[in-house]
Amino acid sequence: MTCAGIGMIAAFGLSTSIASAQQSVEVLHWWTAGGEAKALQVLKKDLEDQGVSWNDMPVAGGGGEQAMTVLRARVTSGNAPTAVQMLGFDIKDWAGEGVLGNLDDLASKEGWEEVVPDALKEFSKYDGHWIAAPVNVHSTNWVWANKAIFDELGLKQPTNWDELIAALDKIKDAGYTAVAHGGQAWQDATIFDAVVMATGGPEFYQASMIDTDPDALGSDTMKTVFDRMAQLRTYVDDNFSGRDWNLATAMVINKEAGVQFMGDWAKGEFLNAGKVPDTDFMCFRFPGTQDAVTFNSDQFVMFQVGEDRQDAQMKLASAVMSPSFQSAFNVVKGSVPARTDVPNDDFDACGKKGMAELAAANEKGTLFGSMAHGHSVPAGVKNAMYDVITAHFNGEYDSAAAVEELVNAVESAQ
Repeated sequence: MTCAGIGMIAAFGLSTSIASAQQSVEVLHWWTAGGEAKALQVLKKDLEDQGVSWNDMPVAGGGGEQAMTVLRARVTSGNAPTAVQMLGFDIKDWAGEGVLGNLDDLASKEGWEEVVPDALKEFSKYDGHWIAAPVNVHSTNWVWANKAIFDELGLKQPTNWDELIAALDKIKDAGYTAVAHGGQAWQDATIFDAVVMATGGPEFYQASMIDTDPDALGSDTMKTVFDRMAQLRTYVDDNFSGRDWNLATAMVINKEAGVQFMGDWAKGEFLNAGKVPDTDFMCFRFPGTQDAVTFNSDQFVMFQVGEDRQDAQMKLASAVMSPSFQSAFNVVKGSVPARTDVPNDDFDACGKKGMAELAAANEKGTLFGSMAHGHSVPAGVKNAMYDVITAHFNGEYDSAAAVEELVNAVESAQ
């Protein structure tokens, strides 16, 4: 979900003459919500400190679909931004068009190969060449809960599906909205990702969401996934359609709803509202996915630019990858660093938990790119899945029909 900006902070130690040179960068991104906008200020401030003006090009929409539409129009007209926030297979698609810059020399000089997890390098590199600087790792299989509601109802953190449903029943019976949700395709798919992992485990997630094995997609396990999605639908309020994700987060913050199933960018909204982890809100893995992490990674993708702008491009990439910046930025954003060697000292309880669980999943081989967030399958396949998932969630298919539609949709999109 990464603001990409070009010409960002010079790497620490740049000469005053370079740092003070007036430069201007244009940045296409979709960080417009409160917590995200606050994180973006870290980037802007670093640029301003180096005498670089920031031409903001925000495109609202949490999943980034609108931003990619705007980018396509800009590139087609021969007027691409200098840098773009980008995710997953979108990076590969643009790299395949031969329009991105090359960061190999900088990456080699600064040792990126040793500190970036292989699962991220799958998107940071193309044909063996570094094309993007990963600024963070967002994990997507989180639950965000209002602690006051949990305390009031005597609820504990659920660890499996049955415990989750029992907790949601109590929250609903107490008069609260049990699940805060925004009815947008990418949000529906975010929940679906977690339910797939919780229902079938890591091997099933690999087979269905990454390998798109027809047997897995058409299995009884997948029918159970859709059954569970239909069950979760009964805990969502009637006004969910079209709601932005941060407005759903606000429902949990304001004690209107018990939980939200959302990536860890939601934490930024809690922090922006002055809330404290483990005091005002709870963060934990979607029940049944405790040993796995589904992720997306915001990356700063550099487009090919003229020689007069290449210095700024390298400044941005170097600064994004500095441990001090990765710490400062991700503390605000709610994500965790893309580098594995960044200390967790400045992170809150949820951040420390996220860093530890990411490291454990990386070691166990249970770190998986999120389908919902463009890190498991190409955009065409992802969008085909979106259509079926959302249609089912809105009652257009029963679970058996949804399984059949999913198999057909993926086959047609490949």
